[in-house]
Amino acid sequence: MAERKLLVLFGSQTGTAQDTAERIGREAARRHLHCRVEALDSCDLANLIHEPLVVFVCATTGQGDPPDNMKMFWRFLFRKNLPPGALCQLDYAVLGLGDSSYPKFNFVAKKLHKRVLQLGGNPLLPVALGDDQHDLGPDAVVDPWLVALWDKILALYPLPPGLEIISPDTRLPPKYTLHYLPEDSPAPESDLQPTAPRAVPCELHPFAAPVVSNQRLTAQSHFQDVRLIEFDVTGSGITFSAGDVVMIQPQNCPEDVQQFCQLLRLDPDKRFVLKPTEPGTSLPPLLPQPCTIRHLVTHYLDISCVPRRSFFELLSYFSTNELEREKLQEFSSAQGQEELYSYCNRPRRTTLEALWDFPHTTCAIPADYLLDLIPRIRPRTFSIASSMLAHPDRIQIIMAVVQYKTRLSKPRRGLCSTWLASLNPEQGDVRVPLWVKKGGMKFPADPATPVIMIGPGTGVAPFRAAIQERVAQGRRGNCLFFGCRQKSKDFHCQAEWEELVAKGFLTLFTAFSRDQEEKVYVQHRIRENRRLVWELLSSGNAHVYLAG
Repeated sequence: MAERKLLVLFGSQTGTAQDTAERIGREAARRHLHCRVEALDSCDLANLIHEPLVVFVCATTGQGDPPDNMKMFWRFLFRKNLPPGALCQLDYAVLGLGDSSYPKFNFVAKKLHKRVLQLGGNPLLPVALGDDQHDLGPDAVVDPWLVALWDKILALYPLPPGLEIISPDTRLPPKYTLHYLPEDSPAPESDLQPTAPRAVPCELHPFAAPVVSNQRLTAQSHFQDVRLIEFDVTGSGITFSAGDVVMIQPQNCPEDVQQFCQLLRLDPDKRFVLKPTEPGTSLPPLLPQPCTIRHLVTHYLDISCVPRRSFFELLSYFSTNELEREKLQEFSSAQGQEELYSYCNRPRRTTLEALWDFPHTTCAIPADYLLDLIPRIRPRTFSIASSMLAHPDRIQIIMAVVQYKTRLSKPRRGLCSTWLASLNPEQGDVRVPLWVKKGGMKFPADPATPVIMIGPGTGVAPFRAAIQERVAQGRRGNCLFFGCRQKSKDFHCQAEWEELVAKGFLTLFTAFSRDQEEKVYVQHRIRENRRLVWELLSSGNAHVYLAG
């Protein structure tokens, strides 16, 4: 009988596609299939030609772009020299996750489906197009599609004699088990080496950059707290140009970590090593071995994210309290999605807050399941707001501290911006794990090409990098449209722009929307200066950039 094995490959930007891929992995385990779930870029593509059965789960980002963790796969798949029958042994299915309010709805999934078909693959089902705009979210498409998928797969790979599908009432084993170490075993090395790493920093090997300064740009009386933060990247090997982005790995605040440990009755100082349940499962990168519970909760588990449906599904298995179990089962059912949306997504309730609401269940969660239950903290992306030509060995960002109200009594706070804003370099050596990636903006190589930049609010960040870079190269055709509420409160980097205007390096147009009776925005200033804009475009071949 053919080997019953399934490979689930995902391309995920925010974690939804990964969450769905892991759900398919769990459903495969219930059907006794040997299943691996991997990011598309971590899979050895040369081996794809030997895989009999693959399910692709992929999101579409931006303007029809593939997520970061499938970019290499994407380039490989569209190579001209791949022979037409390369994947003729492959049975496959493609599940797309997108948002129909964007013009290129599920573009990546559609294109992937078509390309694998071209290469000889045999589709088990038509491509599924999950839509965030649907009342029930992507699950409205995903749920029925998965029912059809398992019918197809079990027809090709029937259950071995004597085996039944594992009932949904039975809890599956965890992905890893935690093995606690005795108190007196040697302490682990520090998790962030301040010394320069050998390779250029990346997600798996970030650089621990000292914070040099953390300065508030907006007036104290202004409702929004915007920071200019500077990092020292001396010796890191990091290089970048205008338009590039810095990735920052945030951490949970000590109060939340303490609360989480108390709720789950965990000793934060306990040390453990992780062992995979299934041989061949790789350990999570970025977690030291051995590791403390405190490190796991501070640096790895995203206890401040809004929990997904799969969180409540797994939680229901631990519940010893009938009322709590019924509610958790409702939240994880297809019928309960609207109620889950108003409980979680609309008020932006965090995982930690949800655990508070189910106290009997929470204190019964086995530590082994923590990594199945709670996703890892994802890095955050910031436009770099400085140029290496003006500030060598430094990276600066302009960041608004995220805070807003929902119907919950406690204000919602952004994990990364709240953490960064709290760092005070005057209180000793404060470090932030970071690395740099190519951004979506490329500024013209020809020094004679003028540049029109439209950057209201913190959207001005990448243009500050571009203007610093171009001024250092002696380029004068820089035109900036900047907008904010009030000249006296949130005119970011005012002195810097005014100095460049005085020196003839910058043409600046400002729109302060609340400084007069009628509101004035950047589009009004563009219309007022339409002759200049048209002249730059028509005879100067100017490039136009817009950032929000």
